[in-house]
This record gives sequence, C-alpha cells and structure tokens, in this order.
Amino acid sequence: MFTVTSLWIPFTITAALGQVARNAMQRSLTGPLGTWGATNIRFLFGFPFSILFFAAVIVVTGDKIPSPTLAFWPWLLLGALSQILATGLMLLAMNDRSFVVTTAYLKTEAIQTAIFGFIFLSDHLTVLKVVAIVIATIGVVITALRPGGEKGFAELKPTIIGLVAAAFFALSAIGFRGAIISVPGVSFVTTASFTLVFGLFVQTLVLTIYLLFRAPDVLKKILGLWKPSMLAGFMGAFASQFWFLAFALTAAANVRTLALVEVLFAQGVAYYSFKQPVSARELSGILLIVAGVALLIAA
Repeated sequence: MFTVTSLWIPFTITAALGQVARNAMQRSLTGPLGTWGATNIRFLFGFPFSILFFAAVIVVTGDKIPSPTLAFWPWLLLGALSQILATGLMLLAMNDRSFVVTTAYLKTEAIQTAIFGFIFLSDHLTVLKVVAIVIATIGVVITALRPGGEKGFAELKPTIIGLVAAAFFALSAIGFRGAIISVPGVSFVTTASFTLVFGLFVQTLVLTIYLLFRAPDVLKKILGLWKPSMLAGFMGAFASQFWFLAFALTAAANVRTLALVEVLFAQGVAYYSFKQPVSARELSGILLIVAGVALLIAA
C-alpha cells in the first residue's frame, strides 16, 4: 500500500531529473568561471530559491520555524563542506575524463553511502538492499565502459579524483540526513527545507569568501553571467529540495542507489537527442541498474 514513507521514491526520481539538468548547465559554465566559480554557482544562486521554498512550506504547512538541537550543526557542516569538495572534484574530473566515465566513478557513492550510513547513523540495511546497491553500481560501471574508454579507468589521476569525489558526496548525504533527522517538532517537509536553507547558506558563505580572496575576478564573471547562473541555481535548489525530502524519509543509501536512474536519463538523452545507439554492453549495464533499483524498491 502507498504510504507517506514511500514518497522517497518519487522525490528521488524528481531530484535525479533536476540534477541531470543542473549538471549540464553547471558544466557549461566551468570554462568561463573555472572549477570553483562553477561550483559556487549552484550555491550562490540556489540559496535565494531555497528561502522561497522554505517560506512556501511554512505557509502551506502552518509549521513554526524549527529549533534544531545542538547535534544539527556538526551534521550540517559535514554535509555542506563535503558537498563543496565533492562538487569541485567532480567538475575537475569531468575536465580530465569523459562525462560518462566520471559518472561511473561518482556512482560508487551508493556503496560508500551505505558504509558511512551504517558507521555514523546506524542505518539498517537488509541483505537484499545491500545486494541491490551492489548490482545497480556494477550496472553503472558497465554502462560507462564504452569502446575506447577502458583506458580511462586505468589512469590513476581521474580514478582517484572520481572515487574521492564519490566519498565526499557520500559523506555529504550522511551529513545532511543526520542534520535533518535531528530537527524535532515539525513535519519532514519543513525539516528538509530548513536544512537546505542553512546548508546552502554555509556553502555560499565559504565559497564566496574563498573566491573573494583567491579569485575576485571570478566573482565579477559570475555576476556577469547571472542569467545562465540563475537557471543553474534554481535547478540546483530544486534538485536539492527533493534530495532532502527523500533523506528525511529513508536511509541515505536507499536514496543514492535509486538515484542511479540518473544514468538511464543520460542514456535516454544521448539516444533520442543525439541519435547515439545503445550497445550490447550499455544495454546489459542498463538492465543491471534497473534490476538493482527494482530490488531496492521491492526489498
């Protein structure tokens, strides 16, 4: 039977769709703004939208402004700072290696999130869910192993960067979930929205101060590119809003595993928009992703 708890499934799928759009927009800004300038786009221009989302939630739900526990702040800082590092490393890896190969490294995040969630939050995962996570992750790697791309997996630098980025994304998911579940007395929607506002505030503050001292010219370029940056910021805040809603309802590993459907969306765009055929290898990887995700939902 459909329950509120199961809403994490449509929330995650919506977030994954938003993230595909945001990554494409953000990547196009890496050239003129550099790695950290493009990274700051999602935070600086996403922050105002998160406030609007939060205000709308308060009005609709009638909840009070949350009063988080002391435990909220360390978790928030872990999530916010880890995501800054992860995003920067992701964009750096995409410059050194193909988008698809980088995605394969990044999607080891699901396995790492399961490990970190068990260690730090005592998240319980059944054997079937662990199997589902492993199957779906293998599917992503196989999908990314295109002819001529195998060499990329053997190169040490992009491999390390991609895997470390995935580890920080995993820690970010754990940090944000830890922050969300430590806010008492309000609905899960309000908790998620409240956490997003402060998460983006911390990220905007840290990166803007960094760029102000290290690359002030980049800040000027960001303001000059405010139109595409505004759209990327909106999509970033939109995707994050739904990630946080999902984190409020289930273990971070469940969310990040279902998020592997992002690879299917990317394959669909490549096939229908660019007329790129799907190879037997890619098809087998896609089938594994679908099988892993289906098992995760059913388990």
